[in-house]
Parts: sequence; structure tokens; C-alpha cells
Amino acid sequence: MEILTHQQIITKVKRLAIEILENNYREDEIILAGINNNGMRFAKMLLEELQSRSRIQFRLSQIILSPKNPLEQQVSIDISNQDLNDKVIIIIDDVGNTGRTIFYAFKALMDALPKKVETAVLVDRKHKSFAVKPDYVGLSLATTVGENIEVRLGDTLAFSAHLN
Repeated sequence: MEILTHQQIITKVKRLAIEILENNYREDEIILAGINNNGMRFAKMLLEELQSRSRIQFRLSQIILSPKNPLEQQVSIDISNQDLNDKVIIIIDDVGNTGRTIFYAFKALMDALPKKVETAVLVDRKHKSFAVKPDYVGLSLATTVGENIEVRLGDTLAFSAHLN
């Protein structure tokens, strides 16, 4: 079952960009840190919208981790700790479920001293096991534990979110 169409995702991205700017309008630079592939695709969509609406400088970065087993490999970010210091960082993922992936994404920032760290997800589910509540949410959805949300964000204009 489709829960977000292409057009609805575009609308959500625009609204999220406005919220991010409202909460960070005094900043000179904001770092958008997408988690793995879909988080990075979502971060790129937000980046494009943010750049069209503001003169704030935005930097795109990627956090790499294993969502199924976050202790399996080192959590890394492709930006230096010095570049993270005293900056607003927004950790971005496509779906927030238990909060575990975003929780472990914070490991990439532990050797830096950011000014502020916020989180954004396109779809947030209500199955939190970790004390991680996204600051910016496109769609909040109550689902059963057995249901799965698949977000398809491609490099083309064809993307959607489905509940399986």
C-alpha cells in the first residue's frame, strides 16, 4: 500500500526545509548528514530545497553504519571532527523505527563538539526502543511491529513510500 506518493514526498520535503530554516535561521552553516544510501538521498532532496530558500551555507555529509548490526563495523562520517565543531548538524534518515539507527549514528559525532544536533526522517514509526525522537518528521505513522515501510528514493523523479 502506497503511503506517500511522489508529489506528497515533494510537499513533505518543502515543509521540512521550512521548519529547519525556522529553527536555524541565525546559523551561518548547517551540516546535513545522511545515513547510508536512502538517508543520503533524502538529505540531498532536503539540501536542494534548503538551498533554494536560504543563503545559509549547507554541507552534505554521509554517515555509514550497519543498521542490522551497528557494532559490526565502525560508524563513520565523511567529514573531519574539526569541521563538525560548533556547527549545527542534522542527522537524516528515510524511516525512523526503533530509533536504533539514529542512536548509533551519533557515534560518528562523539569526537567532535557540535553546536547542536538535530534529526530528520521522512517517515517516523511509533516503535521506539531508544530515546531518539526526530526533530523533523515528514509523516508520523502508527504501524504494527510486523509491518515494514519501504522508501524508494531514486536519482530520478520517481520515488514513493510503501507499507508492506
